[in-house]
Amino acid sequence: MAALKVLISFAGLKNKLALSMKSTYSVAELYEKKPIGEFVTLSGWVRTFRSNRFISLNDGSTVSNFQCVLDYEKFDDTLLKKINTGTCLTLKGKIAESPGKGQPIEMLVESVEILGESDPEKYPLQPKKHSLEFLREIAHLRPRTSTFGAVFRVRHHLAYAIHDFFNRNGFFYIHSPIITASDAEGAGELFNVSTLDKKNIPLTEGGEVDFSKDFFGKEANLTVSGQLEAELLAMGLGKVYTFGPTFRAENSNTTRHLAEFWMIEPEMAFYQLSDNMELAEEFLKYIISYALEKASEDLRFLDQRLADEEKSKPTDQRSMPLLEKLHFVLENPFARITYTDAIDILLNSSYHRKKKFQFPVEWGIDLQSEHERYLVEKHFKTPVIITDYPAAIKAFYMRLNEDEKTVRAMDILVPGIGEIVGGSQREERYDVLLQKIKQFGISEHSLWWYLDTRKFGTCPHSGFGLGFERLVQFVTGMSNIRDVIPFPRTPGNCEF
Repeated sequence: MAALKVLISFAGLKNKLALSMKSTYSVAELYEKKPIGEFVTLSGWVRTFRSNRFISLNDGSTVSNFQCVLDYEKFDDTLLKKINTGTCLTLKGKIAESPGKGQPIEMLVESVEILGESDPEKYPLQPKKHSLEFLREIAHLRPRTSTFGAVFRVRHHLAYAIHDFFNRNGFFYIHSPIITASDAEGAGELFNVSTLDKKNIPLTEGGEVDFSKDFFGKEANLTVSGQLEAELLAMGLGKVYTFGPTFRAENSNTTRHLAEFWMIEPEMAFYQLSDNMELAEEFLKYIISYALEKASEDLRFLDQRLADEEKSKPTDQRSMPLLEKLHFVLENPFARITYTDAIDILLNSSYHRKKKFQFPVEWGIDLQSEHERYLVEKHFKTPVIITDYPAAIKAFYMRLNEDEKTVRAMDILVPGIGEIVGGSQREERYDVLLQKIKQFGISEHSLWWYLDTRKFGTCPHSGFGLGFERLVQFVTGMSNIRDVIPFPRTPGNCEF
């Protein structure tokens, strides 16, 4: 009987908690549920305060602000003077239909609690248009703006969709190391990791740094890719993917490069190149579709933002509208061509004949963004997958074709940016892989563990890589990759 009383008491407490919690809403929930006549609690940051009466509040849950109306005669002037742009408030009041045209509902405020004041003379985010360059300098505050709130919410939905897609398709999420002794791409643009005393660096007899005295007993660096490690896991688990930070010490100040960025890298045992292409197309379409469904309001806002930005450009230099571009990828089957066919198309194009391409076109080149965009936007008018690239311009781990000139590589090209996905069937033959490692000047000893997987139960396998920030940039329409990651790391910039 006593136990029953405890259960009844606990159930009653849960009901009370549910009722009390129900009265606290986010802005997004208020617009979704429209609890007209209900007394609610709402917290957020002031965007504007007009006529000592209308507070425009935003809590980050949506791009839309919420109008809260107070009767200034009921509140002390000292309190009202503290309500400035940037001030953090908790408001309580009744939800009512709004007589104005700007919003369907509003709050009739009955109490105001100031959680954090904001000096209007010092707060840098005043209600006016700020340049993206200025906002990068105050990256700790820019999530409070409409643009960056929208971008980072879309980023969240894309990340969730990636995990959801792979989980639904039988993949296992694995964590590749951040610190590694290998250079997956062989590019050499690495951030070294060391605990050696910089004032007294040990040297070998030959005068080089003696890494045997370092923490790991060898030279170590931050990873440039989790691919090689993912391949090892695929050889035991079948289908795996990594989704984590990667690093490139590339001294490049462009709108397309970061020193720290996130990569999605699936690896699949028993997949041929054709299987790889099918998966990559399905993957891209799924996550874009998910974003369009879950972040529709933010994407409409960003679509309008891009349209406003494009108005200042000549008509022939304007990019495809954002939502149109996303539906372009969703609704068109991806064209599939070989690299050789792509070069022929470019050479026979009016752009080439009229010398409109900035970079030369010939077999063996690494295609430039302008070439890729021509194929997508002018020739095929659909996303394009290019396969069978020259071996000389691709990484050592890609499977060599029978012609011994090309490899089973594939790149997916989309409008606006060109390449968004790069992948290949991996070289599973031990002798061929060993020969390619030597050709690339990579130490056989440093990749002994990678070669082992080709000795013991090797099989065809494939995978691809997608830079997450490149994806976010594509889906949000932001022109600079530094504006799609909360705290960009670039040459000379490591703030926050």
